[in-house]
Amino acid sequence: MNKPTFPTLFSAAVLVCVAVTLTPAPAAAQVAGSTVVEVDVTELRQLALGWSAKRQVLGRSVYNDKGELLGTVDDLIVSPGKAVSYIILNAGGALMRHDVAIAVSQFGLVDNRLTLPGTTRDNLTAAPQFQYN
Repeated sequence: MNKPTFPTLFSAAVLVCVAVTLTPAPAAAQVAGSTVVEVDVTELRQLALGWSAKRQVLGRSVYNDKGELLGTVDDLIVSPGKAVSYIILNAGGALMRHDVAIAVSQFGLVDNRLTLPGTTRDNLTAAPQFQYN
């Protein structure tokens, strides 16, 4: 049996996260000036078993296959089809921002580290900078 790849697990985990957050919550009576927000027991179980982009991916360091630090994950781009398509990597370091969009399929997971095999910091800083429109 083949072991699932990081992009497959990553996309599946994000889809679960998106599905859980987009699932309507039960209606509750409102009092003037306040809103009740709650999660039912079934949803709470799903949340407990779920996955968090903030805790498990955002801010995480990315290395190449030589163990050199390439940058940190700053953002995730979710396609209209609700799949994580790109990771925005800050390859500029603490003193200079240089965000680069990289397809999720290019990432690997080695010894619990996000990796970009065959990539160097010079490759990333030479790549066009990603800018939000």
